[in-house]
Amino acid sequence: MAILSKEEAQAILKKVIGYSKADFCEVGLNGSDGGNIRYARNAVSTAGQISTMSLGVSSTFGKKTGSATINEFDDASLQKVVKRAEELAMLAPENPEFMPLLGPQTFAESNTYNAKTAAMTPDTRAEMVGKSLSVSKAAGLDAAGFLENATRFNAIMNSKGLFAYNKGTNVSFSVTVRNKQGTGSGYVEQDFNDLDKMDTLALSKIAAGKANGSAGAKAIEPGKYTVILEPLAASDILSNMFRGFDARSADEGRSFMSKKGGGTRLGEQLFSENVNIYSDPMNTEIPSATWNGDGLPVKRTQWVEKGIVKNLSYSRYWAAQKNVEPIPFSRSVIIEGGTQSLEDLIKSTEKGILVTRFWYIRSVDPQTLLLTGLTRDGTFYIENGEIKFPIKNFRFNESPVIMLNNVEALGKPVRTGSGLIPPMKIRDFTFTSLSDAI
Repeated sequence: MAILSKEEAQAILKKVIGYSKADFCEVGLNGSDGGNIRYARNAVSTAGQISTMSLGVSSTFGKKTGSATINEFDDASLQKVVKRAEELAMLAPENPEFMPLLGPQTFAESNTYNAKTAAMTPDTRAEMVGKSLSVSKAAGLDAAGFLENATRFNAIMNSKGLFAYNKGTNVSFSVTVRNKQGTGSGYVEQDFNDLDKMDTLALSKIAAGKANGSAGAKAIEPGKYTVILEPLAASDILSNMFRGFDARSADEGRSFMSKKGGGTRLGEQLFSENVNIYSDPMNTEIPSATWNGDGLPVKRTQWVEKGIVKNLSYSRYWAAQKNVEPIPFSRSVIIEGGTQSLEDLIKSTEKGILVTRFWYIRSVDPQTLLLTGLTRDGTFYIENGEIKFPIKNFRFNESPVIMLNNVEALGKPVRTGSGLIPPMKIRDFTFTSLSDAI
């Protein structure tokens, strides 16, 4: 029941729209079906299967909107949720930023669904976790991890004739591996649409290698260093920057895209010339839905080209205020890289620091995007192209904007965290103090 076909979702949404007496009505329907296994200290602690579906109705009279949700789908329940949304709309104040509903749109067919991922069973998950545990047990280490898969669908329809549907799959895996003494730690995190790309055995071996290799860490002085950021570490810090591509916050002086004295930095050379950032929902490595929650088509968009900001994201309301076309942001953010591997970047480094990941990142100054946070789960000193020894973790103070001005080399992008991100070699990265965390 939780995963409806396009036709099944359309039938329910049409029925709900038919019950509406409001000036405008918009209905969203979504469902998910999947399972998970959680383990700690080399033993499974929980395993579950979750199936859920819900429907949300937004009814509008004039500029007054009310919303209600429900997870029952008989006719009486559907009529009830529509009536409740209309009652709330009559009580609501007018929304000064209300935008009329969109009419019918044309969307490209996404490639977010994979049949093999959708067919995952508890036995499949147990086998994948068993491979991870075999690594930690054989090496005398402790592992704590989480494996989850889900199939999801989303559909929207409104009283002006717009209808959109998308179905997708995802499998995600993360594991922390530590030595028995608690002095060394390694971590990996990965997700895919396609189950065949997920190798829990290989990923667990990487985490185990870091756990053993990071024990006995030495303290070195904080300061500015050349760093090699693994894709996960780069994603950790850059995900804060992607949210800043919003035109409204830039126009209102609330982000790093704001220009002093007014205006935005659209068209400025904000990053190094070797930085190119775009999003593409049709990318085969990181596909996403081809429409957003407003019902706008999502297409390939170049955000940064040769370091120059080429586009900002405009909501429908803000686009109308500025008399421009709306541009939705996409979850499929891609930073172009090269062909070098992580190992190649390490070999090319005379002196530097390899960072596995960042943790507990917090904003220091939104207008410069200055961030602070900690390294974690494997930080290593590099000399003459080789990893020489593990080092104690650092606190950093750095802006991803400055970071992307100090890019020396980009490796081959991989799917991780917030997008398709390459390993990065960055000069003058600022570490401010040591941390006793492992």
